[in-house]
Amino acid sequence: MRAVVQRVRQASVRWRDEDGHDRCRRIGRGLAVLVGVGPTDEPVDAERLADKILRLRIFPDGAGRFNLSLEEVSGEALVVSQFTLYADVRRGRRPSFTGAAAPARAEELCERFASRLAAGGIPTQTGSFGARMLVSLENEGPVTLVLSTDPWETRIHG
Repeated sequence: MRAVVQRVRQASVRWRDEDGHDRCRRIGRGLAVLVGVGPTDEPVDAERLADKILRLRIFPDGAGRFNLSLEEVSGEALVVSQFTLYADVRRGRRPSFTGAAAPARAEELCERFASRLAAGGIPTQTGSFGARMLVSLENEGPVTLVLSTDPWETRIHG
């Protein structure tokens, strides 16, 4: 699994549901997490990634040092599925997404990831899996981290 984690003052995700109704989920101070699932990912990967993010010390303490976790600042989480984290752009100009998990599997593991954050005491909001969404956020710092449970070749060739 892969995650792009952003420390935020606030974040939201909006989409139109299958009935044509506008939906929105919002958080205050916390983390916006874009999550991608690979074809070999298992539930343990979702849990391990969520546990790591719960305990990342990326919020400032009284001295301004990265010393506090999401738990310690009583932060919130916004989790948005992001299959494009598995884009392969090594050849040509059009990304290939064949490295992403099948939609049913990806949805299951994204839900497990979000549930694990919530079980850790973090108020957690999600977007709608597979929907076309608009994500807005106010990145505080800015702080953005990229995490992966598997080797991730990010070097472009040629």
